[in-house]
Order: sequence, then C-alpha cells, then structure tokens
Amino acid sequence: MSKPRSLALPPGTRAHRIETVRGAFAVLDAAPRGDRRGTVLMLPGYTGSKEDFLALLGPLGAAGYRVVAVDGRGQNESYGPRGRAAYRRRALALDAVAQAMALRDGPVHLLGHSFGGLVARSAAVLAPRSFRSLTLLSSGPGRVARPQRLRIRALRAGNALLAKDSVWRATRWLDSRGEEPDAAADSPELAGFLRRRWMLTRISQLSGAGRLLLRDPDGAAELAALPLPVHLAYGSDEMVWPPAELAAVAAGTGAHHTVVAGAGHSPNVSHPEELAERLAAFWTRVDAAPRPQEAASEVSTAS
Repeated sequence: MSKPRSLALPPGTRAHRIETVRGAFAVLDAAPRGDRRGTVLMLPGYTGSKEDFLALLGPLGAAGYRVVAVDGRGQNESYGPRGRAAYRRRALALDAVAQAMALRDGPVHLLGHSFGGLVARSAAVLAPRSFRSLTLLSSGPGRVARPQRLRIRALRAGNALLAKDSVWRATRWLDSRGEEPDAAADSPELAGFLRRRWMLTRISQLSGAGRLLLRDPDGAAELAALPLPVHLAYGSDEMVWPPAELAAVAAGTGAHHTVVAGAGHSPNVSHPEELAERLAAFWTRVDAAPRPQEAASEVSTAS
C-alpha cells in the first residue's frame, strides 16, 4: 500500500469526477504550468487510491504535463458494484480506456503503479491507439514475490471471514512491525484518511484485485508486442516483484528502464522529484519521435 506523506493538493489541482461511458470516476486533475506538453493518466495499486500520486502532481505540472490520477472502480471514492464479474481484467481495462477517452486529449501517456500496472498493461493491449506510451511503475509482468502472495491471500481470507474494520486493524498492526515501521507515527489526518480509504474500498474490489495479482501470467510477450513505447520503472529496493526479474523483462522487451536508487515499492511517494524527472524525460523522448501512423505516412510519401 502506498501511503502519501501529505494530503495537500498542489496548486492547480482539483478533485472532481470524470464522466465516462462506463460511469463516473473520482480523480485528482492537475493542470500543467507553462507550455503544455501532454496528458498523463495514472492508475493506483492494490489497496491504494489516486492520492498515492499527490507528490508527483506538482513536479510533473511544472514540467508541462496535465496529470489525472484516478480511483478505479470500487476504489476509495469511485463507485464499484458488488460481484466478481465487475472486477475481471477485461472490465478494469475497459474502464481505463474509457477514462482516457473522457479526458479528450487524444492518446495519453498511461502509468500504472503496482496492481494499476496490471490494469494499464491490459488496457494498452486492448486499445493501444488510446495511449501514447505505457509506464509500469513498480509492477510486473510476472508473479509477485512469495511474501507478498502470502500477504494477499491472508488479506482476501480475512475480508471473507471478518469484519472489515477488524481486518484494517490487523493490517496496521502488521505494517507497524514490517514494511512500514512508521505506521504508528501517522498524523491524525493521514491516519483518518487511510482508514476511510480502506472502509470505502469495496471488498469485491479487494478480492478481485488480489485474485488477479495472484494469477497474473507472464506478460512479457504482451509487452514486447505492443505498438507503443513501454517504460519499466521501480526502486532499487522493490519488494513486491523481484528487481532482477523486472530488469530481465526490460532487457527482453526492449523497454525503457529506470531504477530509482534507494526507493522501495512506492518511488512516487519516497522519491517524487527524481521519478518525475525520469518520467518527463521518457515522455519527452516519446513525443519527439514520429507516431507509427506518421512514420508510415512518411514512408509512403518517400516511396
């Protein structure tokens, strides 16, 4: 779970809902400052929300990007139906495509963090023309590491058997003794937000997302076949997917490759300035290259 360090909205950012052909979704919408260079759609991870990207909005806005971070269906402030079918891979991918269309900015750069990367990859495969590029931030393809698989199974079992508030207290106790030793030091505002986010998120979403993470196939071939630029970015201390496996995927697919030194699973929170700089550099390079349609047109003209 990403945990924002501040809930303050950067200048030029508004919280609202976007209407799509697949329903309304809660977003944080950050306007660019200065010359506009592009639009980015960001999808959060398992147990996360749009607020996980708050620290990136300011530096990316200063770099000229409009950034729209979204709560997926059933996450936090976005409505989600009950039932397993609503949280299948294709349904979530169609949501992302609809969100991109609703921004009315042409093909957008797509970024998914952790579980959001699984959804983003599926959306790019489903409708590649909707996106200018794909960035998987601290995300597979491939199976998550064994300790994380055990954690996901425990969380899904707990939600099936116990009251949601009891599961929340158990997760906070575990975090205070494991990956997030500062959990007990959360400010009252942040602690209230984290609990509210947990309680708002549908159990069906938590169960469905966990199931997809546990069963995600090796999607390296999918990435290699995508007709758009791909970027794998993660921290040197990534613990959900083995860094060596992520590096091998980047090498095998020819994806652009970023490793943020000293960062763990959420460089978007721990190293936002450095990550924003690396993201903007990738998108600038992508935007400077001719699009596939343009390249084909140039070849036809030359011949």
